[in-house]
Amino acid sequence: MQKLALKAEKRDVFGKKLKKLRKEGMVPANIYGPDFKSVSIKVGFKDFVKTFKVAKETGVVYITLGKDEIPTLIKAIQIHPVNDTILHVDFRKIDLTKKVQTEVPVKVVGSSEAVAQKGGVLLIQSDMLQVEALPSNIPHEIEVDISIIKEIGGEIKVSDLKKSEKYEVKTPAEKVVVSVVAHKEESITPETTSAAPEVITEKPAEEEAAAAPGEAPAKKETTADKAPAKETPPPKK
Repeated sequence: MQKLALKAEKRDVFGKKLKKLRKEGMVPANIYGPDFKSVSIKVGFKDFVKTFKVAKETGVVYITLGKDEIPTLIKAIQIHPVNDTILHVDFRKIDLTKKVQTEVPVKVVGSSEAVAQKGGVLLIQSDMLQVEALPSNIPHEIEVDISIIKEIGGEIKVSDLKKSEKYEVKTPAEKVVVSVVAHKEESITPETTSAAPEVITEKPAEEEAAAAPGEAPAKKETTADKAPAKETPPPKK
């Protein structure tokens, strides 16, 4: 993989002012790490998207900040829950001479006889695996060959994966990565009621910190809040 460099500038705006920064085509970010003082930065949106498409979470990204070149891994990306805008990025500063642990995506390859010929359903139960390696040896992805699954009910665990001299999978050996289960027919009886899914949205940490203090959510009226209905007196004898 080619060396990935991303130009950055120090950032001195926070909270609600970040909205203007994003409209200018910049993404607010932080660099943090062991024995490293956290730095608030901003990077170009287009440059970051281009870099992330190549690096993902496993490639080393060299942040150029003034005269410094800081090797990092992309550790977290905050996405707006409605419009999918990138709100914030965390870069983890790394030492190229020391092993690090990070998550690596799983890629399924091959064809399973249990799926192709016997009607089984493939389930990916672990789409990310924890890996330890030198930064330059972190694999871009870990291939899982499902052709070894011949029967429905078969599975592949971490212990079944090929070993590598460049990295070590730290996810527990008994963890199931993929499995093949029997296909179940869906019920054709319509359900009369269904529960609505709960939708939770969360503000980014920096924006939430800038919210006006003392604001309380509107209180919903409940049955207990309503005045009791007047009782009708019993008829006179």
